[in-house]
Amino acid sequence: MSISFDCARFAERTGSWIQSEGPDSDVVVSCRTRLARNVAGFPFILRLDEAQATSLAEELQALLVEQRIDGGTIWVPIGEAEPVLRLVLRERHLISRDLAPTGSKQPVLAGRAVAFGETETLSVMINEEDHLRLQGMAAGFDLDLAWERVSGLDRELEGKLRFACSPRLGYLTGCPTNVGTGLRASVMLHLPALGMVRSELEKVFTAAQRTGLAVRGMYGEGSRAAGDFYQISNQVTLGRSEVQLVEDLKALVPSIVSFERKVRDVLLDEQRGAINDRASRSYGMLRTARSMPTELALTHLSQVRLGECLGLLPKGAAQNMMQMAVQIQRGHLQALHGATTSALLEVSERDRLRAAYLRQRFTDSSS
Repeated sequence: MSISFDCARFAERTGSWIQSEGPDSDVVVSCRTRLARNVAGFPFILRLDEAQATSLAEELQALLVEQRIDGGTIWVPIGEAEPVLRLVLRERHLISRDLAPTGSKQPVLAGRAVAFGETETLSVMINEEDHLRLQGMAAGFDLDLAWERVSGLDRELEGKLRFACSPRLGYLTGCPTNVGTGLRASVMLHLPALGMVRSELEKVFTAAQRTGLAVRGMYGEGSRAAGDFYQISNQVTLGRSEVQLVEDLKALVPSIVSFERKVRDVLLDEQRGAINDRASRSYGMLRTARSMPTELALTHLSQVRLGECLGLLPKGAAQNMMQMAVQIQRGHLQALHGATTSALLEVSERDRLRAAYLRQRFTDSSS
């Protein structure tokens, strides 16, 4: 059974945190805060049977619809969503790979769903690793806004639900690493200059790890860092308050931003011709290529954005780069092409559609 949801129209637009720019947006793409919560009286996910999962999801649906997220809650039951829609939701950072497997041999467990609003700055995953995963997003380096969004929804829900909590340990979660606050805060960075000087990038990774932070790719745990996108997040939630965990990131990220900018200036001063040539070639490829794999497209987008930031390419050359980085993913490409209920497209067809999409975007931006 399929749900009444216009996947093609949904893929055409992206959330406000993707389209807008925030503080330090030349380096910091976005911020995310996520809270793990479980409802008292229900077993944790590993022991939750199908009937209990369904019952819990129905209770949470009624509550979240009542909350009117962003003026009106959108509720998507994952088990009723086509594989293309699952991919689109995942590419939008609204759900995880664990919540919505896309393979035909991987059944979706009962009671799994996602709730979000039109701006996509607030979302809730239902029955993933925990009963609820609340997520707040903000453009640029605005962790306080991301935290304000998710903590406000958390307070509203806690006034109507009893969460599993220990006076000694704090919030109880499915994974021991989330016990305590249940908070994971992360910042997505675009580090193309440091990516050209691997020894300097390694210094960033080392500094993050020394302060208890993890460095991951564009889609978090288990993903690779394509297009010079990196996520930095806290690893420990026990023994520190939410404010302290957010402050840890707020203390480190400005140093990374400053470091990236300094390396950009050095490269511009010492290798201006090479940087200009690389950015110009990437710009040309994005305007003319007839086939383009995802990682190569992200690499070219990264180089064009760097060239624009350094003043080597006209302003607006890579406008809405993050939106393009999302819409060139395989689910969005297929949805934008109108094939939202059929089997996933072959790689060669996706590469062709991706190149066509990029040609159109870069032709429009230069006209």
